[in-house]
Amino acid sequence: MALKSATCIQRAAAARSEAFLAALPAARVGTSPVASMRVMLPSSSVQSSSLFRTTIQKAAVGRALSVKVSAVNGSGLKVDLRGKKAFIAGVADDQGFGWAIAKALAEAGAEISLGVWVPALNIFKTSLEKGKFDASRKLSDGSLMTFSHIYPMDAVFDTMADVPEEVATNKRYAGNKNWTVSEVAESVKQDSGKIDIVVHSLANGPEVVKPLLETSRKGYLAALSASSYSLISMVQRFGPIMKEGGAVISLTYNASNRIIPGYGGGMSSAKAALESDTRVLAYEAGRKFKVRVNTISAGPLGSRAARAIGFIDDMIRYSYENSPIQKELAAIEVGNVAAFLVSPLSSAVTGHVMFVDNGLNVMGIATDSKTLDRPE
Repeated sequence: MALKSATCIQRAAAARSEAFLAALPAARVGTSPVASMRVMLPSSSVQSSSLFRTTIQKAAVGRALSVKVSAVNGSGLKVDLRGKKAFIAGVADDQGFGWAIAKALAEAGAEISLGVWVPALNIFKTSLEKGKFDASRKLSDGSLMTFSHIYPMDAVFDTMADVPEEVATNKRYAGNKNWTVSEVAESVKQDSGKIDIVVHSLANGPEVVKPLLETSRKGYLAALSASSYSLISMVQRFGPIMKEGGAVISLTYNASNRIIPGYGGGMSSAKAALESDTRVLAYEAGRKFKVRVNTISAGPLGSRAARAIGFIDDMIRYSYENSPIQKELAAIEVGNVAAFLVSPLSSAVTGHVMFVDNGLNVMGIATDSKTLDRPE
């Protein structure tokens, strides 16, 4: 008897759901989140449980109504970050991924603030003021990308109590204040209020050119501190000033799970930690602050920072020769994916490592490997 009643309830619920969906206005797939979700419901799941279908449909409709997506002439989607405020840590010139991400976010309409490593701040500001970055600042509408605020920042230190005397008195830090992570977060809060986007574009390994077997404890821990713990520190302190639905993004590299000879000094370990922390932070920050946390695993780029490794040109050449898409990676390609990951278009994506490397990560063997030679 109970089973019969449950079946009746399920059928009634399914009938109401079908009537509701049938009443929805027709729309092209891709222009209506509701229509898209309806099309993508697996038929096998729908047939197996009407009650399950009703629950999923109600959730889909509710979420669809809460996610705003802009259409371009009614024919597609675009990333719209107008009204969003972004803080990007780790930009020191106009060559790296951090700059490319800033430009992509600016193209989408976001307001950009930067955190620049303290010893590089004066050079960065001078270059900006003298117009040395003007060519790379140019946006598609002809205007120049601007920055609402530029803060001195050293993400190795959480508070001034953590700063050793030799750093505090270093002339490269002279004249700057409020540059630890907690102080920068407070400055951003005072200047901008709540923000929507945090970008972690930070990495440093003082012994990166050393094999892991020759890396000192100090060098190893320094790599993890600057390159991975800094993300935890930033989420701890920026999370409370982020709006619900906001997004955090960082940059990683495939040395986290593949052997890249020459990428040493504990940097491969730091990237592995960063990816693991991304998953845990996605859960913890998602529950506590209602923000998403993702990371991009980017292919090799000949930036000024990357050239410190010493073999970046070889890595770029290797990537070109062996990737499924045979071309050199452009920084803006990473920037564009970052813009997607921090936008409402990816509102259900978190804890994810997104590869942007022309597909190199899927290859299991080099195309010029001797094992591929065939006997005559």
